[in-house]
Amino acid sequence: MSSSGRENFGSAFTFIMAMAGSAIGLGNIWRFPYMVGENGGAAFIVAYLLCSMLIALPCFVCEALIGRRAGSGAYEAFKKLAPGSGWKVMGVVAVIAAFIVVSFYCVVGGWSLNFLLRSLSGRLAAGDPEAATGVFSAMASGTAEPIVMYLLFFGATSLVVMGGVKKGIERFTKITTPLLFVLMLVMLVYSVSLPGAGEGVKYLVRPDFSKLDAHGWASALGQAFFSMSLGIGTVLIYSSFMRKSDRLLRGGFWTAVSDSAFALIAAFAIMPAVFAAGLEPSAGPALVYETLPYIFAKMGVEAPILSGIVTVVFFLAILMAALTSSISLLEVCVEHLVEQFGWNRKVSTAAFAVPVLLLGIPCVLSFGPMSGVKLFGMTVFDMCDYLSSNVLMTLGSLAFTIFVGWRMSKVDVRDEFTNGGTLSFSGRVFGVFRFVVRWIIPPAILVIFIANLIGA
Repeated sequence: MSSSGRENFGSAFTFIMAMAGSAIGLGNIWRFPYMVGENGGAAFIVAYLLCSMLIALPCFVCEALIGRRAGSGAYEAFKKLAPGSGWKVMGVVAVIAAFIVVSFYCVVGGWSLNFLLRSLSGRLAAGDPEAATGVFSAMASGTAEPIVMYLLFFGATSLVVMGGVKKGIERFTKITTPLLFVLMLVMLVYSVSLPGAGEGVKYLVRPDFSKLDAHGWASALGQAFFSMSLGIGTVLIYSSFMRKSDRLLRGGFWTAVSDSAFALIAAFAIMPAVFAAGLEPSAGPALVYETLPYIFAKMGVEAPILSGIVTVVFFLAILMAALTSSISLLEVCVEHLVEQFGWNRKVSTAAFAVPVLLLGIPCVLSFGPMSGVKLFGMTVFDMCDYLSSNVLMTLGSLAFTIFVGWRMSKVDVRDEFTNGGTLSFSGRVFGVFRFVVRWIIPPAILVIFIANLIGA
């Protein structure tokens, strides 16, 4: 506990594991590969890495700086750091954004749970490989089964959040995050060994920048923000549990590196398998759930035991990745109720379950009974996905950056960035950081955001 009675992460390592766990999620395994497929392969990867390290990392540090300085959730943080101003509205927006993301995110988490259970029963690794590609559409277009999986996944997320920082979040992420890397590396080795996988590897290492337009750059920036959970208060809330002796810049750097490395591992674990199966790399959100069952079923014909093991390993990795991220998203919402109303964590979690389910169930049904319900030409699920990654996260990160660069005092920002002046290296780079935050990042975000709107 801190002197204020607020829980803290036990060490710098557990903070980095929690932040990496929040960042490393379905955005890497489920979303990143199909975004690569839709935006020119290796060219998109280059754009993504540039956006991650040059734009997303400074935005991460800004959001983390706000959280640790205030020692509270988003809404309360802006009330403390900018009293009497309208900045507290950004705290409300962050909570709403996290609510939207967790509502549709748990849909994909439910798919992961469904496929893990199918893997454990042997139903994915056996039978006709061609029929395996239709498992996802048959499952997702249903009603009862995807709703039940959604509820189970959200329930598991809620249980961890109810446990608090040390007993719930820290204990869960410091075990699952390293294990997640191991599981995906196993999958990568298997994927690149498949016949025909070489074309998938070439697709990931030979950039074609002619296919990367303004929309592609905006998608790369949106993916960087989505993957690192920026602009919606998750970094802010986790950093509020950070010890004052821990280094913000180091935590942000290792989070960005871990997240980018894992995204590349996921791409090299999935895209070679896509090409080996002769499937379309730009298949969209269903890519992972259609491609991998085909590969596993095909493998199961010749090596059923090995196929069963690989299948379980892969979907267990997806499930753990989904949980570490959904936990951080729900934590933003729950902590808001704890701070504003004084409710305990169990009551606050239960209270937020109602609105999450009210939005989440239509997202579940967007692939079945409600697939014809469109908002601006998009299903409820697609609208939540687009609104969160391309609008709320992008503009949220812009607002956090402007707040640190222009609203907070230079003395306070320096004090937090350098741990009270005790970090000489951080002190030397502070001037560069502040210049970038004030003059480089906001225009860069705005240019990409506006270009995306014009090209939409």
